[in-house]
Amino acid sequence: MLPGVSVLPVFLNLGGERAVVVGGGAVALRRARTLLDAGMAVTVIAPEIHADLLALPVTCERRGYRDGDLTGARVVVAATDQAEVNGVVAAAARQAGALVNHAGEAGQGNLHFAATAQRAGVQVAVSSGRELPLLAQALARRIAALLPAEAQIDGWIAAREHALTLDPPGREAALQGLKTDIHAALGGPA
Repeated sequence: MLPGVSVLPVFLNLGGERAVVVGGGAVALRRARTLLDAGMAVTVIAPEIHADLLALPVTCERRGYRDGDLTGARVVVAATDQAEVNGVVAAAARQAGALVNHAGEAGQGNLHFAATAQRAGVQVAVSSGRELPLLAQALARRIAALLPAEAQIDGWIAAREHALTLDPPGREAALQGLKTDIHAALGGPA
């Protein structure tokens, strides 16, 4: 992201959708893993492909990018070591209406990957709001230490479900108690 640019923080369900990663190096590997974790069907296009990428459940096409490669893609990652190719890929993706991440020049894309922390179904995404991914990664690591264990979350879910069966005054009191418990467990004010 660039200073002064507004973004929409959002979680998208793109499971089963097509993603294309153009590039076969370390950045492409990280992005492909992220897209696979989201349940996307990933195609990697590059003349040379990192060995770890070949071990992933992705479709690999060992060749350069060609017009038409992005057909049907909902997400595109331009991650080659060639600025000109990345620019062409990003422009074609935008033209096709796809979300595009430009690994070399964030301003040429409309998709930025956040640093994430996950545990027991809770997922938190962090952006520095600037081109400083190291800050976002450090914040995500710190947040990960705060995330509750699955048993604790299960208890809170059970308490919420019980609260929803109560009459309105009882429900309000039970939900307020649950809110207080959650805030106390996370070390914050209710």
